[in-house]
Amino acid sequence: MSGRGHAQPVNYAGVDYFRIVAAVMVIAIHTAPFSGISKVFDFLLTYCAGRVAVPFFFMTTGYFVLGPWRKSGNNAGSKVLRSIKKTLFLYAASIVLYLPVNFYSGGLPESAGEFIRMLIFDGTFYHLWYFPAVIIGCFTVMMLLNKFSTGIVFGIAVLFYLIGAGGDSYFGIAARVPVLEHMYDVIFAVSSYTRNGIFYAPIFLLMGLTLRERKSGMEKTENTACTDSRTGRKNSTVRDISTGWDIAGLCACIALMLIEGYLTFSMGLQRHNSMYLFLPPVMYFLFRLLLSVPGRAPGWTRDVSMIVYIIHPGVLIALRGIAGAAGLDWLLAENALVQFITVSTVSFAAAVLIDLVYTRIRIRKEAHENA
Repeated sequence: MSGRGHAQPVNYAGVDYFRIVAAVMVIAIHTAPFSGISKVFDFLLTYCAGRVAVPFFFMTTGYFVLGPWRKSGNNAGSKVLRSIKKTLFLYAASIVLYLPVNFYSGGLPESAGEFIRMLIFDGTFYHLWYFPAVIIGCFTVMMLLNKFSTGIVFGIAVLFYLIGAGGDSYFGIAARVPVLEHMYDVIFAVSSYTRNGIFYAPIFLLMGLTLRERKSGMEKTENTACTDSRTGRKNSTVRDISTGWDIAGLCACIALMLIEGYLTFSMGLQRHNSMYLFLPPVMYFLFRLLLSVPGRAPGWTRDVSMIVYIIHPGVLIALRGIAGAAGLDWLLAENALVQFITVSTVSFAAAVLIDLVYTRIRIRKEAHENA
């Protein structure tokens, strides 16, 4: 999710620009922008279709971090370690950032066990669970791949995800089976949700990794197939057919996921709404399409999306406080759509400013070191 760098190589523009879209989706999840219009519409758009946001970030980590590690024969771990160290730093900084809010709201852990649970699984603030999840997920996938083939590890990841879905969107069914009910009681004694680094993250990290593994082979096949043997010119027919299948697959899977989400929601089966059975297929086709987008995206898309993810709950809290002091609760707090637009605007503006300041500091530091 995070990472500073220059413009990405060709065909990564789609991935990098979608980081911004995903960050907006995360803000929507925490503000329910269309709830004032229609609860069902808001659920389907925000808490069903919008659930692609976090898996997308996991897949980028799988693609750009775990993919090269796997390609090197599981030996080049320096990039993985750098990524994990940076994630740990961001997590620690975020913990400190939201510590005053936790103290004021009474959200501090009351025991050592609760603190460990928050730190490792739940996150010390409601959106910070992502950081320990990506770290645990990376170690889980790497450990399994060091022992088993990719196919076996993918099967294990699918099993983990199915267990997670049973404690999430399908809890109303799973809880009716005594053995499963007992199993989830144990799980929820350790982690408040199953969308964590064990049950949720591995499948998406592995999907990103395997797409990276196949990229070289796919490009060679497409380049050969797209060349006219008589003229030597490139023919885009094969590539267009592949993209067409991806679009068709994405549309079909999104439709099925919306139906799945509506049924599990309307039937009262959901304990949470992060894990749908059709979410992994949606992410597969979506990520393939994003990889097919030509062009370059500026490096700031990566950092700004990460900063927005971290700061937007703080922006939301600050705006609610300002609204209350100014007597604008009716506009900035009670109107969900206006609140979403305001939080998004302020969060991105602040993120761009933070990124600019950091960039200037980094440039001056490099210039001073090279002087």
